[in-house]
Formats: sequence, structure tokens, C-alpha cells
Amino acid sequence: MMRIAIGLDTDGPIEKTIERARRLRERGFTSLWSSQIFGPDTLTVLAVVGRELRDLDLGTAVVPIQPRHPSMLAAQARTVQDAIGGHLSLGVGLSHQVIVEGMWGISFERPGTYMHEYLNALAPMLRGEKVNAQGERVKAVTVGPLGPKEVAAPSLLVAALGPKMLEMAGALADGTLLWMTGRKTIASHIAPTIRAAAAKAGRPEPRVVCSLPMAVTSDPESARERLNTEYAVYATLPSYAAMLKREGASAPADVSLIGSKEQVLEQLHELAEAGVTEFSGAPSGTSEEREGAIEALLTYQSHR
Repeated sequence: MMRIAIGLDTDGPIEKTIERARRLRERGFTSLWSSQIFGPDTLTVLAVVGRELRDLDLGTAVVPIQPRHPSMLAAQARTVQDAIGGHLSLGVGLSHQVIVEGMWGISFERPGTYMHEYLNALAPMLRGEKVNAQGERVKAVTVGPLGPKEVAAPSLLVAALGPKMLEMAGALADGTLLWMTGRKTIASHIAPTIRAAAAKAGRPEPRVVCSLPMAVTSDPESARERLNTEYAVYATLPSYAAMLKREGASAPADVSLIGSKEQVLEQLHELAEAGVTEFSGAPSGTSEEREGAIEALLTYQSHR
């Protein structure tokens, strides 16, 4: 069955983040995922959290690749992997043109080519191998392992939605990370595309890690309004807008898990049937709706 995880908020003082992680662990969650947006450096935070709580599986969803040379990211990820006892999943992605060019002043030209060249350098670096990558956009040379020498490679996942990116993730990485992507799209597009690419490359069955907003509620219409307001920006970003359109959805709430506890449990079951291997819930809405979502995740997990 599908594994259950939950998002870990890394904003604020590190002690608060550690306490949030500890509370989630005490409630029964063993896999936590954190985003890298505008807050603290997620990999650094996860190194501290994972050093305190040694049995947690921790992941980034996702680290944008443009500001970090693959040599730097590989050394950092291998260091975190060593610090937390080998439980890191490194999720990477392209971010969005409005951020990469508008806020960082870095070219977003030919993003697929950039990611392909980046993965060709990063993946072997994570395994501690020598690299001599001479791409058009990414050049990287190493003479030996980066970071700690005696450490297993972190699991590498790529935020991939379009066909080319999914094929890349299947061939060069361990799986994909999804956001704002509905069940029908996963079943008809995401899962079959990445599985075929992995099989063609002779790689193991890929991980498909999906995260979606959740709200357990007796007033679904009001919850939908709240979620559409909270996540409105994602409908304006081209990559997510394309997934919503493919799903036949017009707004974020259309792909969110909303309803009674029984309805949300059924929606989780449908995601598993669609090909999701791990679901990371994003409890949203009122405090009661968020708590209901957490209870639904724990209930599903207990029946795995």
C-alpha cells in the first residue's frame, strides 16, 4: 500500500521546527517532507532535525537547482545524509520562470536541457563517483567523492510533470515528486510515463511521491473556498496550471482531498490505485479541518 507522510513547516526558529517534528513523530508519522521556498535553508534544517530524531525519513520537496551548482548540492546532500543516519530523499526541481528570472536574475532558457545536464552531473556525485560533465549549460568535474566519503547515496527525486521531465526522472533518478496533480492525471500520465522510462533504463520501479492539500470537514463548499484562496498562486504557474487543465480541474480545490473522514480515506485509496507510492499530506483550512486531515492520514497509515 501507499506510504503516508506529512509536510514539515520549517519557518521560524529551529527549536520550533524540531518541536513540530517531534510532535508529528509522537503521533505516528515517520516520513516528513519540507519545501524550499523563501524560508530557512531546508537541507540545513533537516540535518538538525534528523540529528535530533534519528528514526525519521526526511525529504526536500523541492530544492530549486538553478542557484546551486551540482557539486555544491551533492556535497551538501551527502553531508546531510551522513548527519541524519542515511534517511534523506533529495527532491530537486526547476522552480518557475517568474522566480528564476524575475527574482534571481538567472536564465530559464531551455529548462529541460538544463535539468538533464544537471542530473547527469548530480546523480553520480551523490553516489560518490568521479564526474566529468561537459554540457552546454552545466559543467562539473570532480576527482573523488564530495562530502563524507563513507555514506550511501540519498534517494534522488525530480519534480516532473511533463512527458520529457518524467522520462528524465525515470531514467536518471529514483522517482518523482508531484504537487497540484490529480488522481486521473497520475493514473493516465504520470505513473505510466515514469514507469516506462525506468524500465527502459533498467532501473527499479520509481517512487511517485504526491502531495496535495487536505481538509476533513462537514462543510466542503466553505473548505473549497478557503483552499482556493490559500493556494490561488499555484493556478497561475504554468506547470501546475497545465496539470489542473489535464485533470479537468479549474482550481486547486478540485484536486485537493476534501470531505468527511470516510471520503478522504477513499480519496487516499484512489491515489494509491492511481500509482502513488507515498502521499505527503498538506493539512489545510481551519484548525479543525487540519486536525481532521491528520487523523485521516494516521487512520490510513494504520491500515497499511
